[in-house]
Amino acid sequence: MAIKKQPTVLFFDSGMGGLSVYKEAKKLSPDCHYLYCFDNAGFPYSEKSEEEIIARTLNVCQSINEKFPLDAIVIACNTASTVVLPPLRERFSIPVVGTVPAIKPAAQRSQTKHIGLLATKGTVKREYVNDLIERFAPHCKVEKLGSTILVEIAEQKIQGQSVDLIALSNELKPWKNMADLDTICLGCTHFPLIKDEIQICLPQVRNFMDPGYAIAKRLKHLLEDAEINSEKRLPQVNQVFSTKELENPEKLKSALLLWGFKELNLLNE
Repeated sequence: MAIKKQPTVLFFDSGMGGLSVYKEAKKLSPDCHYLYCFDNAGFPYSEKSEEEIIARTLNVCQSINEKFPLDAIVIACNTASTVVLPPLRERFSIPVVGTVPAIKPAAQRSQTKHIGLLATKGTVKREYVNDLIERFAPHCKVEKLGSTILVEIAEQKIQGQSVDLIALSNELKPWKNMADLDTICLGCTHFPLIKDEIQICLPQVRNFMDPGYAIAKRLKHLLEDAEINSEKRLPQVNQVFSTKELENPEKLKSALLLWGFKELNLLNE
C-alpha cells in the first residue's frame, strides 16, 4: 500500500500572531508538515511600505520553498494579506491563502449594528478594508482602531511574559464608553491570543470575530485537491524560522514546543 505523502504548509507572519491561525489548521489537518516563519527583522509590518512588505514576503517564501518544497502558503497576517496575495500567486503555482478581516460575519452577528475593527495601523488604512466595509457592513456603524502596541503585547504573551493590562486598556480607551459596541472583528492574527484580556477592558463586547477557523477550513479544502510536491515519505519535523537572531531563543523554543514545533532556526536568506 502506498504511503500517503505529507503536504508541507508554510505559515508566514511578521511576528508570532499567525500561531492563532496555525492552531486551527492543525486541528483540522493534523497530519501536515508545518513550517512557520516570522519576519522579526521586518517587524512590525504596520510601519512598513507596501513595496517593502511585498519584497520581504516574496523573498522569505522563495527562500523556504528552496529548502522545503511547499504545497501551500498561508499568509497569517492581515497587513501583509492586503498587499501580497496577487504577487505571491503570480510567483507560486501552489495554493496561497490570505487572512481577511471578518467584516461580513461581524456585521451579521451584531445585534446593535455597531461594530469595531481592531487591527494594525497598516490594515485599518488600506482601501481593501474600506471596500469590505462598504460591501458587507453598509448598514452598520463601523469603528476602526489601529494599534502596534497591542501586537507587541501579544508577542510578549507568547514568549511567557505577563500581559500589561494598563497599557492594553489605554490603547482601547476610545471604545470604552461605547455601550452599544457589541461586536469586534479581530483584524490582526495576534489579537485572538489576547482576546480574554481585551474582553476584560471592553466588557460590553459580546462577540469577537476571529477568521482562524475559516482559514483552516479553506486550507484543508485546497489541500484535498493539491498535487503534493514533496517526495519525502517519512514524517517531517515541524519547525519555526526567524529572519534575525533572537536575544533569548531558548525561552522561545520552550514556548513553541507547546505549539508542536520541535525546532527553531535562523533563516539564512
